[in-house]
Amino acid sequence: MTNFNLSDWAIRHRSLVTYFMLIIAIAGIGSYFRLGRSEDPDFTIKTMVVQVEWPGATVSDMLEQITDRVERKLQETPSLDYVKSYTSPGKATIFVNLKDSTPSAQVPDIWYQVRKKVGDIRGTLPSGIIGPGFNDEFGDTYGIVYGFTADGFTHRELKDYVEDVRKRLLQLPNISKIDVLGAQDERIYVEFSTEQLAGLGIQRSALLAALQAQNSVTPAGVVQTDDEKILVRVSGAFRSEQDILSVNFVANGRIIRLGDIAHVTRGPADPAQPMFRVNGRDAIGLAIAMSKGGDILALGHNVAKTMTDITANLPVGIEPTLIANQPVTVANAVADFMEALWEAVAIVLCVSLVSLGLRAGAVVALSIPLVLAAVFVVMSLVGIDLQRISLGALIIALGLLVDDAMITVETMVTRLEQGDDKEHAATFAYTSTAFPMLTGTLVTVTGFVPIGFARSGAGEYTFSIFAVVAIALLASWIVAVIFAPLLGTWILKKPKVTHSEEPGPIMRRFRALLVLAMRARWMTLLITLSLFGAALYGMRLVPQQFFPSSDRPELLVDLQLPENASIYATRNLSARFDKILTGDKDIDHWSTNIGQGSVRFYLPLNV
Repeated sequence: MTNFNLSDWAIRHRSLVTYFMLIIAIAGIGSYFRLGRSEDPDFTIKTMVVQVEWPGATVSDMLEQITDRVERKLQETPSLDYVKSYTSPGKATIFVNLKDSTPSAQVPDIWYQVRKKVGDIRGTLPSGIIGPGFNDEFGDTYGIVYGFTADGFTHRELKDYVEDVRKRLLQLPNISKIDVLGAQDERIYVEFSTEQLAGLGIQRSALLAALQAQNSVTPAGVVQTDDEKILVRVSGAFRSEQDILSVNFVANGRIIRLGDIAHVTRGPADPAQPMFRVNGRDAIGLAIAMSKGGDILALGHNVAKTMTDITANLPVGIEPTLIANQPVTVANAVADFMEALWEAVAIVLCVSLVSLGLRAGAVVALSIPLVLAAVFVVMSLVGIDLQRISLGALIIALGLLVDDAMITVETMVTRLEQGDDKEHAATFAYTSTAFPMLTGTLVTVTGFVPIGFARSGAGEYTFSIFAVVAIALLASWIVAVIFAPLLGTWILKKPKVTHSEEPGPIMRRFRALLVLAMRARWMTLLITLSLFGAALYGMRLVPQQFFPSSDRPELLVDLQLPENASIYATRNLSARFDKILTGDKDIDHWSTNIGQGSVRFYLPLNV
């Protein structure tokens, strides 16, 4: 440290250091605008959902034949914490939860093991089951949600339009997937009278067999020519309800047309699938999830622009409503950070101007954007986005990253007042303060090590606090020992009057207080320990929670009915609740999910 002086090297290589200063500033500006923006950092939710359906089975059948067998096999899962299951008639839902200390990099392989283990026992499960189905995308966040309502259109027509919108939105960059909410599948219903069938001597099984035979897909052969192979296909598939009505079959030696003994109608699935409503009206929703590392602000801009074009071409009566808009939340967070940044710059500048003077304050103020530029460059290189944790870390670092530059500049000013020239003052600042500043920086960074290396979900979520603070403080030290001395030689001037050896009024009062504390050292020690003990006791009174209270202008209401309630009973209850909300001036819009929970539009939301 004493043999090589970075400040002296920077002054002797002014052109090179100035070049790097400009490069860092330009690269920092570019990196800031290229950084991904999201509300929360990437976070691996270590939960998988396994679902098995067995139509017609009772709860006891599901428990004995499905749930217990699957759970026993899942106990072999590596890093398993616990398994939780919900069993209802005909359906079993099993949550596989891994230990919080499981490294995120191992989670995909563990989910593969879960699929393989459950697949191994698939043959031992009862015939007629549907599944098992696996959902390891439990933590995906859908930051943008649209709801589409329609007047004068059938649900099928609205669904077709929404599917077209989905296909167009999927072409935009930074979109990982788009889920459709509340769409009802259609069914073809064939209704007939058992009495009429009995009177005609027609077996129900024969009627169903005729329908299945007509609509079956079977190979009809291949025609081989000298040049090509032609597949032969018999066209007998049903294209409409009329095709079904026209089916003929033989019963008791007679040819009977299906339309003479049955009614064929098209309608939604019954019982209904999960429904989606917007502002009290039946709707179909589109939930948009951003790709990992994407920019939610750019995504929001692209989606809004595309939706404007799409809306202009939609038929009159189909109206999209923006339900969830994460880009606005992120934009507000970034705006708050920029406001805090300028406030910090202004405060530091004012303090520096008052305590050090105009020129010294200017050196400190110029150091702040250099440090931030270097931080943004490194964040871009290591893949840290701008989100609530990294922005919070930057705000924390704002109060620390100017310390080193202030120490360097103050030391230079002091040496200039004592008669040194600018170059000697800069090199003296490095010799006397560089190592203590580096030690203090490393000690401060060490305080954030438990956060950065905690093997838990909380550690993964808050890792960027440690990373950003460490990057900012180390960049602050580098700026303080390389760039700040060079800036000081440009901006600072040697005072005409040398600094007096006599202490000023502030120093005299501080010296008197210091002497008093050293003389009454036992009392000083007692006061220090008392304050430390009071701080430890006060920590018990501080509320503890992983996620901070949300300031989002949203309210989530759960309506729960008895377990055996039908989806139609839930729909009727939600319709009554819609009437309460209708006309409330404080409500901009609302959406309702019936039959299942809401999509995760906010990462801390436990759905």
